[in-house]
Amino acid sequence: MEYSKEEMMIITASRLLHNGEVCFVGIGLPSTACNLARLTHAPDIVLIYESGTIDTKPHILPLSIGDDILAETASTVVSVPEIFNYWLQGGKVDVGFLGGAQIDKFGNINSTVIGSYKKPKVRLPGAGGAPEIASNAKRTFVIMKHNSRAFVDKVDFITSAGYLSGGDEREKLGIPGEGPQFIITDMGILRPNPETKEFELTSIHPGVSIQEVKDNTGWNLKISENLMVTEEPSFEYLEILRDLQKRTSIAHSQSQK
Repeated sequence: MEYSKEEMMIITASRLLHNGEVCFVGIGLPSTACNLARLTHAPDIVLIYESGTIDTKPHILPLSIGDDILAETASTVVSVPEIFNYWLQGGKVDVGFLGGAQIDKFGNINSTVIGSYKKPKVRLPGAGGAPEIASNAKRTFVIMKHNSRAFVDKVDFITSAGYLSGGDEREKLGIPGEGPQFIITDMGILRPNPETKEFELTSIHPGVSIQEVKDNTGWNLKISENLMVTEEPSFEYLEILRDLQKRTSIAHSQSQK
């Protein structure tokens, strides 16, 4: 069955989540991957969104953290301070799933500005809850499309901390979460080197060449000695993903009429 690069990325990301985990979800690609996991191999995953919804089970993908589908399908809704103070800062979140506009070789994410902060070329949506998620979730996963504009040697602004300048700097600063464990892209999977914390290519998607990945990365990307080829999407996952996206498209188009 044919599939797109984006479908490959989303399904690969969803498979990294485990049943029963508590996952703090970002909007967009992270939300798609997390809900796909819930609809397939991880039915008991607990999805938390920044607006205070806990254990939400939307039948369509939300447009934003304020989408009413999240509250309607949640087991409970709490205040935003409680989500951050009790759940996130309290160490109860297993995985924070994020995206961003830029990411660098140490997993630092930029969603604030492109260019100088005082005179930016582009002003981006901003931090939201991402800095807290990246700092306090036990582990962080990042999903982004792979190109040299997004994958840079050094981000223009650190919105959400990865491993900062590498090595043990994150640990020395007392940031509680382990940091980013995976960067899932439409070309492969990157993981941090255990010592330097620089991200390396550890799995490459079928049909993608190493040179293609390097050409779309803004730093001298290292390749793992144990480079794997990512498992292709199954028919089941593709059907469920496409059905979810179709339902979402229909529902949102009807709501705008």
